[in-house]
Amino acid sequence: MARRREFDVDEALDAVLCVFWRKGYEGASYTDLTKAAGVERPALYSAFGNKEALFRKALARYYERHLAFFPAALQKPTSREVAAHILFSSAHLHTRYPEHTGCLGIHGVLAGSDDAEPVRGALIEARAGGEAMLRERFERAKAEGDLPAGVNCAALAAFVMAVSHGMAVQAKAGFKREALEAVAEQALSTWPGRGAAA
Repeated sequence: MARRREFDVDEALDAVLCVFWRKGYEGASYTDLTKAAGVERPALYSAFGNKEALFRKALARYYERHLAFFPAALQKPTSREVAAHILFSSAHLHTRYPEHTGCLGIHGVLAGSDDAEPVRGALIEARAGGEAMLRERFERAKAEGDLPAGVNCAALAAFVMAVSHGMAVQAKAGFKREALEAVAEQALSTWPGRGAAA
């Protein structure tokens, strides 16, 4: 008979998520992860796999629990409202938890060792997926007349994502929510099309 785990898997995953969020993939040591989860290393890896597998599960949890605002933004009626929802929600998320500011999707691995390359690649792919969804939403806005015919939707989506990612870096450096919201306001102040005055 298989022995039952003596810890709550969901609680352990939430705990290691916070460690990865604070320290990044390579900065989070095995000791950090097992201490946060409250279990020994063999039990942690029995439940989740190796460190990379654990990070990937934590990242999936992060997207599920903390980035629900992104798909919700895509349902907004105008392109400007889509961008505003993403940027202001990002400002809130990046500063909501003083012990782990910024964004796990950005700070997980920006640059790292060869061993971390699969994780860095996964983060790049995830960010590219979000940008592609945003570009498609802006293409729809252009087709509906909400954005001018000459707008480059790929560039506009990249711009919104770049501002959001930059805000994550600023939050990690200590910027407060109000400062990030001012950045969002500035980014939205030149929004193309009839939605600009909204």
